[in-house]
Amino acid sequence: MESHILLRGAASALAAVFCLAAAGADGDTTPAANAVVIEVNGVALTMADIEQRRPSALFQARTSFYEAQRKTIEEVADEVLLEQQARKEGLTVAQLLDKHVNSVLPKDPSEEALHVYYEGVETTEPYEKVRDQIIDALRQRRMAKAKTAYLQSLRSQARVIILLAPQRAPISMKGVPVRGAEAARITLLEFADYECQYCQQIRPVLDRIEAEYKGTLAFAYKDFPLAMHPNAQKAAEAAHCAEAQGKFWEYHDILGGGKPLNPSALKDYARELKLDAAVFDKCLDGGEKSELVKTQLSEAQALGLQGTPTLFVNGRYVSGALTYERVRSVITEELSSMDTKAPTRAANGPAHQ
Repeated sequence: MESHILLRGAASALAAVFCLAAAGADGDTTPAANAVVIEVNGVALTMADIEQRRPSALFQARTSFYEAQRKTIEEVADEVLLEQQARKEGLTVAQLLDKHVNSVLPKDPSEEALHVYYEGVETTEPYEKVRDQIIDALRQRRMAKAKTAYLQSLRSQARVIILLAPQRAPISMKGVPVRGAEAARITLLEFADYECQYCQQIRPVLDRIEAEYKGTLAFAYKDFPLAMHPNAQKAAEAAHCAEAQGKFWEYHDILGGGKPLNPSALKDYARELKLDAAVFDKCLDGGEKSELVKTQLSEAQALGLQGTPTLFVNGRYVSGALTYERVRSVITEELSSMDTKAPTRAANGPAHQ
């Protein structure tokens, strides 16, 4: 598998250019798809056979490995940028950091500010005993922040291409509710639970992303009702009952507002949307959509998802805090990858089936 992720800064004609590639075959411990990995009573099974039987089983492990690789690659990229800039200025890397990082650090806080900081520290030690430790911790934090800002300034003048394909989940998109651009370059998929407060809190982020990438992005939704939420399963079924009458997204948006999710309330929302009440009630009371919701729940569990909300961008798992900046950065990388016209399929198949 191969794809190109172009991390663009304010590159100019004088921009520095370098590439970092994934390790070659000699350093790759992942078996090839056609490599036999086990024999059972004389029946040889290749990695491709294993993937066919358990398409999602190794996704989390491979994603974790990818993130570890990516972190290491980006650390090396920063080292190379520092080395290049140090040579350009005729300095060592240590001297470069002294000039652009250490020398711009603010003065240590006043005693009054240190006392205020001390009051927020969980310790039984007296102020005088931990004062130097507080100062050192603040210096280290400020130094790290200043170094990050400096590295970002170097990246903004560089063209860094990371030749490492992200893992893409083998997610089925058949029959999944989707809104947005028909020929979308980006598909943002959310696995969520209508009773999850964190799913409600991320709603403004997703609304902002949808608005910003209108015409480029399609938003899709899959159910992942958690066992700890007694109303989540039935709420998900209700949304699909509304979908049967062409009002999934309208109903979905009502449920995402943190409103009550008891059966009576779910029926009231259907009436607010002027759905056929008898048809809706029969669908909900009869559990007509329960298997659909359970199928999506099983898919989330097979992927090893631990909670909600969970986001995928073109099948790529979005790790870390789901802030606007984080989600946008993944979308930007995906669009840049497409602009390089590199293949985006993972070794175990397409991101969406």
